[in-house]
Amino acid sequence: MSRQEVLGAWHDHLAHGLRRSPHTVRAYHKAAERLLSRLHLHEFDQIAELSAGKLRTHLASRRSDGLSNASAARELSALKSFIGFARAQAGHEQTDAPRMRGPRLKKGLPRPVTPDDAIGLAETIEELAVDGWVGARDRAVLLLLYGAGMRISEALSLKGGDLPLGETLTVTGKGNKQRVVPLLPLVRDSVATYVKQCPWPLGPKDPLFRGVKGGVLSQGVVQKATARARRALGLPDTATPHALRHSFATHLLGAGADLRSLQELLGHASLGSTQIYTKVDAASLLDTYRNAHPRERED
Repeated sequence: MSRQEVLGAWHDHLAHGLRRSPHTVRAYHKAAERLLSRLHLHEFDQIAELSAGKLRTHLASRRSDGLSNASAARELSALKSFIGFARAQAGHEQTDAPRMRGPRLKKGLPRPVTPDDAIGLAETIEELAVDGWVGARDRAVLLLLYGAGMRISEALSLKGGDLPLGETLTVTGKGNKQRVVPLLPLVRDSVATYVKQCPWPLGPKDPLFRGVKGGVLSQGVVQKATARARRALGLPDTATPHALRHSFATHLLGAGADLRSLQELLGHASLGSTQIYTKVDAASLLDTYRNAHPRERED
């Protein structure tokens, strides 16, 4: 088998078997191509026998080319997946890839969106929906994330028994820890609008947010709808449903909320998890300064 045949099979597996995005297919295909070229491999049997030591040497040479920690971690993930695929193709007894730890990555700052963009996402996701009740549903979900700081999993776990929504809502978060969050009139009204249009029964034990076939609404559906909305608005890829929760926290902190109160609203187990938002707020202030200060503009 030629090297191109191996790479072709890998490409087809990614694109059609796993249905990965075009970007991921290109990146994973290129990573495999570099590995085969550098180690002079062209058969699935050879790739299947690749040791962790040789893989580590290959990645070390990539690092010497100037690869960052984040890029090295992505490359390792791609190559482990490729080796696992090769082992399966070769009928290898061990189909898992060699065990290797990737480089330690610094935890990046959350990227909040502006209040106008948050509301714009909620309105646009409603406008782009193929059905009126679906648009009302997606708008209600996004406003719960931005208006109440809920995780998407928390919003989608709400039941019909939580209706009608009042000024506060008891939310069950990670580790079954409960917290009480306030609900703005805008959020309550958006959920009520969805409930009126929802074609499925919403009994006390039924999921509040339903898919088009009546099942529990999945996170993936909301994420894809949000991606369409942000492209329509020209927003960056970081404008995700989870970014709306970050935005909730950042905007409250900027308006004077204290960290302890914010910790309770977000359901963080430790204050350390909440303190990252002080850095986000400082970063936002710095961006404002750089964009507005006359000397910065002259420079």
